[in-house]
Amino acid sequence: QVQLVESGGGLVQAGGSLRLSCAASGGTFSRHPMGWFRQNPGKEREFVAAIGLIGSRTYYTDSVKGRFTISRDNSKSTLYLQMNSLKPEDTAVYYCAAVDPARGVVLSNMRHDYAYWGQGTQVTVSS
Repeated sequence: QVQLVESGGGLVQAGGSLRLSCAASGGTFSRHPMGWFRQNPGKEREFVAAIGLIGSRTYYTDSVKGRFTISRDNSKSTLYLQMNSLKPEDTAVYYCAAVDPARGVVLSNMRHDYAYWGQGTQVTVSS
């Protein structure tokens, strides 16, 4: 069973950048398609980005296309989210998640495909 720990969140001004990391342990990282989600209090957790097993396939929600880049380093068992041109509406707790390999999906934006979740890291963008 894989454990996930996010880092890299913080406070940044609008237009700035942050790079989130998600370190995986306890499992075979390269077997899991991965994703990033975000959530604000009282709102549903929403999909941000997903990446396939070797990183050649990616998928983004429309609101972050062209600004965010998801990547992975399987040799380091680490997932990344580079966030540029940040906006106040990007403020949220960001979670990394790993797809259950048994589901047989290669890329997913659906919460129910993800079996393992990190504890989240807060990103706050000031205007």
